[in-house]
Amino acid sequence: MSRRLISSGSPFEGEIGYSRAVVQDGWIFVAGTTGFDYATMQISADVAAQAEQTFANIAAALGQAGASMADVVRVRYILPDAALWPACWPVTRKWLGEVRPAATMIVAGLQDPRMLIEIEVTARLPGACGAPA
Repeated sequence: MSRRLISSGSPFEGEIGYSRAVVQDGWIFVAGTTGFDYATMQISADVAAQAEQTFANIAAALGQAGASMADVVRVRYILPDAALWPACWPVTRKWLGEVRPAATMIVAGLQDPRMLIEIEVTARLPGACGAPA
């Protein structure tokens, strides 16, 4: 399969030099994504609201690639403060509770102090070499 780049339209992609997602060999690698609404470049001060917007941004990228949240096999959550993590659980359960991908939560500094969560996923295209269609 050829390599295909997916863009969200975020100015960060061009400024920093990355793609929202890369599709290659039946896999979709979604870059670390935050809670910015890319249409308005606004971000909530609430971590759960940021998680919700982040998943919406990820779902949009997966949709452009031909997949959905149901195709996610791996997720990494990155938060600047572990104490914020439990507030995100209802949102993570809403988006991935039935999918139950392999998951890791990491505490690390994020690029902008307004960012309270960053989420990265790996998904498999439906029907790709052994993936359910």
